[in-house]
Amino acid sequence: MTLNQIARRLRYAAPLCMALMAHSALAASELPRLETKDGRHALIVDGAPFLMLAGQAHNSSNYPAALPKVWAALKDARANTLEMPIAWEQIEPKEGSFDFSFLDALVKGARENNIRLVIVWFGTWKNTGPGYLPEWVKFDNQRFPRMKDKDGKTVYSHSPFAEETLRLDRRAFVRMMEHIKKIDSAQRTVIMVQVENEVGTYGFARDYGQRAQAAFEQPVPAAVVARQAPKVPGVKSGTWTQVYGDYADQYFHSWAIASYIESIAKAGRAVYDLPMFVNNALREPALADEPATPWKGNFASGGPTYDVLDIYKAAAPHIDFAAPDIYMPESNKVTAILKSFQRPDNALMIPEMGNAPAYARYVYQAFGMGAIGVAPFGLDYAEYSNYPLGAKHTDKRMVEPFAKVYGVFAPMARQWARWALEGRTYGVAEGDDRAAQTVAMKGWKANVEFREFQFGERQYLKDKNEYQSGTEQPSGGVAFAQIGDNEFVIVGQQARVKLSGSGANDGKPSMLARVEEGRFDASGKWVMERNWNGDQTDYGLNLPATPTVLKVRLGTYQE
Repeated sequence: MTLNQIARRLRYAAPLCMALMAHSALAASELPRLETKDGRHALIVDGAPFLMLAGQAHNSSNYPAALPKVWAALKDARANTLEMPIAWEQIEPKEGSFDFSFLDALVKGARENNIRLVIVWFGTWKNTGPGYLPEWVKFDNQRFPRMKDKDGKTVYSHSPFAEETLRLDRRAFVRMMEHIKKIDSAQRTVIMVQVENEVGTYGFARDYGQRAQAAFEQPVPAAVVARQAPKVPGVKSGTWTQVYGDYADQYFHSWAIASYIESIAKAGRAVYDLPMFVNNALREPALADEPATPWKGNFASGGPTYDVLDIYKAAAPHIDFAAPDIYMPESNKVTAILKSFQRPDNALMIPEMGNAPAYARYVYQAFGMGAIGVAPFGLDYAEYSNYPLGAKHTDKRMVEPFAKVYGVFAPMARQWARWALEGRTYGVAEGDDRAAQTVAMKGWKANVEFREFQFGERQYLKDKNEYQSGTEQPSGGVAFAQIGDNEFVIVGQQARVKLSGSGANDGKPSMLARVEEGRFDASGKWVMERNWNGDQTDYGLNLPATPTVLKVRLGTYQE
């Protein structure tokens, strides 16, 4: 190549390089945000969809000396995001005096470990209680009153109608958001914030204090009625009891707490507009689409449970979504929970999930359903186990089941998040009944079976009760991304997948054109390791215990 040719190429390349640099700078300058497209959602980070392979630290790991055990566990888990609590008592131990030293250490450590952060604000409520309030708030019941029950007795939880509690919770939250903006607005290490934690009250339907009772006797706000349909036939307006009957107490409490949260979130976002969400302690999910029954002391009233999401949407517009904490291991309940929070107006995310091995398979299901992130709880090496909600072990044995799944998604996390936003993804987890499941996709369907050997059909076995070793407990899961009309990326473990035509391809003879096993490299490029055929495809696509990625192309032909 001559010098003139080199100069000419450089002259044409320079504007392109400048444009790419400008685009990169623009993406870095963008605040994280939630994007919705045709009822699907994505968390946009650095200008592109981001899939949170997350873990939440233990409640008491929010101190600098505890962080090395957190970073070590996240590294072993192949995680890219940490959910970490920041407590009001921690940043304002003395009224009006703020200490953000842990937040500084947290952000610094996250950058050093290439981890993004979701801040979990432990303010007025943490698991419905006041445990993380500063002592000067916690023990001053005159200035910061708790709720009252029907008999006028003081309840353990603080009142959502206490103006001074709200004012100072909001002030502390705003100061925290100001500090995050100050130290992180250029690098965007913190990508989202949870406001309060598992709000509501156990054992008490609502606040019966003077201010609360006066509000309860007022008409239901029109915005709430517009979203949460009346329960009393023929009634379109009126007091909470007139409109909602037996549901009035719970619905009112949900509105009161959501309004409290809205005041905090709105003020925080005015300072630094990061996405914000709420989590909830679950009530039993609705199975077989039966309607939710009135509160009978059987769950935390006032929290953003599936049956009052519309009240939260109406009362807290500065909250992007409500998310379920999943500690019910039964597969039918997990499926019902995910479906009830997977809504066109509500991004699906699991901010807390048990870290026992059986929960790892639900990552495939959640990501297949378009979840923007999943976070097993207690994913750090603190010597504390919340068994039976979580794992018995607190070492690498605890993270390994999630590391296997996260590891296979990590190189393609950006692509997967984009496919999910485009409505291309599907997922299943092995049920407790071990039964086969069918996944309907565009022009194709997948029959997913579990506990099968990699070769042959069950009818060939002399002992029909013989099963693949390592499948004694449910552990299978498969996620699908339909990247073309006849092309899929399939990710999974301990499952057999058989693909056949449906919809436009229903009844047409079809067969596998190519099945590549491989991986995505650090840049997201597909790297083929081998092509499956013969024994490896004659009996379906048999995904082993080690999570495997397949790139599959199918075709049809005329008879």
